[in-house]
Amino acid sequence: MSILIYAESAEGKFKKVALELASYAKKVAETMGTTVTAVAVNISDVSELANYGVDKVLKVTNEQLKAFNAKAYADVIKQAAQKEGTKLVVLSSTTDSLYLAPILAVGLDAGYASNVVALPESTSPFVVKRTAFSNKAFNHTEINSDIKVIALGKNSFGLVESNGPAVAEDFAPSLNNADFTLKVEHVEKTSGKVTIADADIVVSAGRGLKGPENWGMIEELASVLGAATACSKPVSDLDWRPHEEHVGQTGKPVAANLYIAIGISGAIQHIAGINASKVKVVINSDAEAPFFKVADYGVVGDAFEIVPKLIEKLKEFKAKNS
Repeated sequence: MSILIYAESAEGKFKKVALELASYAKKVAETMGTTVTAVAVNISDVSELANYGVDKVLKVTNEQLKAFNAKAYADVIKQAAQKEGTKLVVLSSTTDSLYLAPILAVGLDAGYASNVVALPESTSPFVVKRTAFSNKAFNHTEINSDIKVIALGKNSFGLVESNGPAVAEDFAPSLNNADFTLKVEHVEKTSGKVTIADADIVVSAGRGLKGPENWGMIEELASVLGAATACSKPVSDLDWRPHEEHVGQTGKPVAANLYIAIGISGAIQHIAGINASKVKVVINSDAEAPFFKVADYGVVGDAFEIVPKLIEKLKEFKAKNS
């Protein structure tokens, strides 16, 4: 009856979302009087999960699973859930997990709730709080199926250390060759920088920067803050920045702890895609820019004057506190 999580990893290391998922599941398990089991795919050292409350790790090692495949991964997690007699599966809200979650829910004949942002309000009946309408509202969803699948929103719970031993067990699920008709030949990876998916802070810019040659100060600000860089849709459409940096409703969704928008007017599609971020800071020379209506903090002024001063002050602060 253990709670089951899928612990996502990349290049042999667990992603931050996996540790947040473990922290969340541990608290739910304490409420329900049970334990936490994690499924880890192609990762040798799983000891880190024990630091966040995982009691048991099912280690799956298979070259066929080297590249993510939603059907195959959903089937692996399904078999793990059946093996453990799991009644609750907790996933993250990453792109990969959002692909596999509906497939998994159908396979387990389970009710599914996405965008969960808090611990269950009750476990009998099982009720969770979720975001709705592009993060503009909340709803309270009751899941009545015997098995339940929920997806935790990014940065909605945080990391909670809970030291203890975790038992590692090799698990060899059966794989269906029909799931591998689509072959992944190449995966482009970003190295040496923080990715949007893993970032707690995102520094984003728009057409207000006037051209790609002015992005140096955005990258410098991101470097000082340990942040990821992002951009609005028009910027990526103009090829000023790579398309993987496009954030918003039609790009990558952002749920950062801090989102800084520089020279972005705030089209409704952009705001809808970043509205889950906890603190939003806007720098724009147009005092009537729509973004100011949803910002927690706003600065009206020329980004070419404000951003360099901000970088300077941040560097001074880091130097004093290093």
